[in-house]
Amino acid sequence: MNPFHYQRASSSDAAIELRSQQDNSRFLAGGTTLLDLMKCGVEQPETLIDISQLSGLDTLRFEDDKITIGALASMSQLADHPQCQALAPAIYGSLWQAASPQLRNMATIGGNLRQRTRCVYFRDPATFPACNKRQPGSGCAALDGVNANHAIFGISDSCIAVYPGDLAIALTAFDAQVVLRNSQQQERRVAIGDFFLLPGDRPDQEHDIAADEMIIAVEVPNVPALRQSHYLKVRDRASYEFAAASAAVGLEIEDGVIRDVRIALGGLATKPWRATAVEQALRGKPFSEEALRLAAEQSIADADPRPQSQFKVTLTPRVIVRALLAAAEPAQRGE
Repeated sequence: MNPFHYQRASSSDAAIELRSQQDNSRFLAGGTTLLDLMKCGVEQPETLIDISQLSGLDTLRFEDDKITIGALASMSQLADHPQCQALAPAIYGSLWQAASPQLRNMATIGGNLRQRTRCVYFRDPATFPACNKRQPGSGCAALDGVNANHAIFGISDSCIAVYPGDLAIALTAFDAQVVLRNSQQQERRVAIGDFFLLPGDRPDQEHDIAADEMIIAVEVPNVPALRQSHYLKVRDRASYEFAAASAAVGLEIEDGVIRDVRIALGGLATKPWRATAVEQALRGKPFSEEALRLAAEQSIADADPRPQSQFKVTLTPRVIVRALLAAAEPAQRGE
């Protein structure tokens, strides 16, 4: 790990100002991702700006029209909130199935959104110096390497690294907005689908956030489909494992007809991936397993797998159908 300076910010405005004045600096909250990357030699900041003790940024509000999640709220704090499981089952599911209890106690919501890929080529610069995420233009060792767990959607000739998170998949399904504040104390809201960037020829640029901006909150519209939602995570083992494929889904069914449906996919793309074609195929249709299976096949129309990741093409529609059936179960039981 490289030497670095440490500063503790006294307020969010002070933190943003410190960050804007120092090019090679990083915010430090829970540190569950950043410190790992520093130990790997991927991140080498000259200064860490500690924001973990700032007040007012860990608030959780469940209102009629939206859920507001403070950026410094921990994953455990949100998952343990009594209204999270009742009003947002998919968000709850994406939280408790992520990482380990110890990490969830430390990891913040804002930091979770900024986590970076677990691609082994990205995280091992000593062995694999070619990585366009670390050094644009150097190449991508994963393209012809071991890439079974890499992306099949949203890839480019420069990068096929999969987005690793769970929470952002659920937030994407329900059109969350990321609230950012800059050094002029101005706020802007970015749709979460736009916050995460496709790799293109600059895979090192992963988020729509300026150097003088900080995530202060996430806002989730409190729509009916969120209350009838589910997060399904398929992985090689039952805990402490990243998704081979996941789906965050929500349904609004009226008189047996699908009035609204939300589907986002994880473990499959370079960013949280919205299955809009499947949503469009299902809206207004009678709910049935047959209809779900037929529509889910549209999810793989744009898949571009490597030979080792071909299994994800088969897995994707199955995960979507299983998640939607699980989301519908409470309504079918009359709950």
